[in-house]
Amino acid sequence: MLHALSTSLPSPRQFTYPFCYDVDPLAEAASEELQHYIATTGLMSAEKGCGKMFGVLVVEYKDEEGALQRGFLAAYSGLLGGRNDWQYFVPPVFDAQQPDGHFKRTEREISAINREISAIEHAPQYLQSVAQHEETMKRLQAEVEAFKVEVDAAKARRDARRKSGEPLSEEEQAEMVRESQFMKAELRRRRKAMEQAESTFHNPHATLLKSLQLQRKQMSDELQRWLFAAYRMLNAKGEERDLIDIFREYTHAMPPAGAGDCCAPKLLQYAYQHRLRPVCMAEFWWGESPASEIRHHLHYYPACRSKCLPILTHMLKGLDVAPNPLAQKRHTAEPRVLYADEYILVVDKPAGMLSVPGKADDSASVSVEEYFANNSKFKTQNSKFLKAAHRLDMDTSGLLVLARTEQAYVELQRQFASRETVKRYEAVLSGVPKHTTPHSTFHNDVPEPITQNSKLKIQNSSTQPDSCLEAISLPLIADINDRPRQRVDMEHGKPALTLYNIVEVRAADANTAVAYTTKKADKSLTLVHLYPKTGRTHQLRVHCAHPQGLACPILGDPLYGTERADRMYLHAAELTFRHPITGEPMHFLSPSGFLL
Repeated sequence: MLHALSTSLPSPRQFTYPFCYDVDPLAEAASEELQHYIATTGLMSAEKGCGKMFGVLVVEYKDEEGALQRGFLAAYSGLLGGRNDWQYFVPPVFDAQQPDGHFKRTEREISAINREISAIEHAPQYLQSVAQHEETMKRLQAEVEAFKVEVDAAKARRDARRKSGEPLSEEEQAEMVRESQFMKAELRRRRKAMEQAESTFHNPHATLLKSLQLQRKQMSDELQRWLFAAYRMLNAKGEERDLIDIFREYTHAMPPAGAGDCCAPKLLQYAYQHRLRPVCMAEFWWGESPASEIRHHLHYYPACRSKCLPILTHMLKGLDVAPNPLAQKRHTAEPRVLYADEYILVVDKPAGMLSVPGKADDSASVSVEEYFANNSKFKTQNSKFLKAAHRLDMDTSGLLVLARTEQAYVELQRQFASRETVKRYEAVLSGVPKHTTPHSTFHNDVPEPITQNSKLKIQNSSTQPDSCLEAISLPLIADINDRPRQRVDMEHGKPALTLYNIVEVRAADANTAVAYTTKKADKSLTLVHLYPKTGRTHQLRVHCAHPQGLACPILGDPLYGTERADRMYLHAAELTFRHPITGEPMHFLSPSGFLL
């Protein structure tokens, strides 16, 4: 399991912070050894999916003569080709795949129950009985709804009679009360009859089905608890805790499925068990990207947070781990004020600055909101209110609107939510999108300036009619296993629409230096303008990077990209909205300055 690593590269002073890291040269050398092994052995032919995450852990140990040596361990996430016993790789923390073991035996029993449930659900007698019951419930529901209409109509007649001004006799008043009481009681009776019909539906098949479903749930829950208790994770101090205990402390919930089977926990567990000192680590993707996620072949990725953050927080205790880069003070340019009145601020946000105060990982960064809230010049006379009306990702630069009163904030939020605003972004992509035609100049239909205010009057606006643009429509949802990443989900994702226009393409050969990166470029670059019609989290970044989108990530994108750069090359360049108080059209431009 321990592989030689012949290199004179020095060991890093601290162990890799696994959730945000630059790959150490030593880990990169080990990764290249593993990649060579995968390529020459045809290992991935056993994996019928699209790709797999692999990881390496560089370790130090003393040989038989007491001399300090280095080597590396290798792992893959989950199963590979349905197996977890491949040579060259460390074993799982706990082997649940033994055919005669408790897990597999119980799994087979649950599968048998599934087959029995399926047989009942497809039985003609059961289907006929369910259809008859549904028809009865529909009839009763219709009767209730029809009688409810009668009740409402009768009440309206009584109300109209009382408001007519004509005197009511005692007999007429008593009759109206009796009618009201009777109809209310009758409506309750009909609803009760419908509820009883639902609860007293006795079908032998349905009763057995519910019993089997309950049995399946109980067995599955018990098996999951048994499995999680079997994963006993070590740390550098020699402490051992099972997954249930770990997640109870950090998330107050049960572990998610697959917890403990990612690369990092496997590698560290094996190292601790064999008295190997972890030095550095890295994880990379091999193969095509999944349909829902964005993964680039041979690109390095941090450990996932939902499964690995609690586990690794425990397992890294006792190691000298590098600090979280996201918690370090970031030095960025100051935001530039483009417009200010007593109700709003429009600013040009620099890349690397948060729009709003961040969570724990981002607590060291001052947000735009905090920057101006702490500047007495921009506080309103009678209020300390200051909120961003929309957001830009930390790594995105450009136009941002802040409200200085609650009234302005509510109205701006309404405009953004109802898509009454118009936004244009400029981005540099790594590569060239397929099946697209570059446009070096924009459509000639330039809209008229939308305000006569000399401070805001913008000539030669580059906003184009939608008919001149191409579209990307990929629904998005949060990746609960790897926040804050988003993924494409055609069934459960929220609709996300982006229009775009390719402005310029530059083919770069291997010897062409590019100002955006610190190394020679071996890919082409594309300048695009992006027009989001919805405002989903990371929408532009995912739509650019996803294989069904432009299939070219934004240059320098730390989550979805492939090319490192001095920043992420995405800029909010144009914004149109109406003043939240006066209703006056507002139009701002902030050219990115991105040149190919």
